[in-house]
Amino acid sequence: MVVLLIKVGIVITLIAIVISLVFAGFFLVQDRSQDRRVLHALTVRITLSVILFALILVLMFTGVLPVNQDPLHPTG
Repeated sequence: MVVLLIKVGIVITLIAIVISLVFAGFFLVQDRSQDRRVLHALTVRITLSVILFALILVLMFTGVLPVNQDPLHPTG
């Protein structure tokens, strides 16, 4: 159950990263003001990506998130 919740959280975070990237692209193309909305959107994307990467590494090394050792012969 915990692994399923972790995987759902990872997918939700990936969706948030893609949404932030879409907003940055929209602001880059459409926004003509001097606001730093593109910079803020890309900062959010990078921050979410780094946090997600670090969290996945910690979960893998602690054994909470199982890793498939042989991708050609999956178990489970």
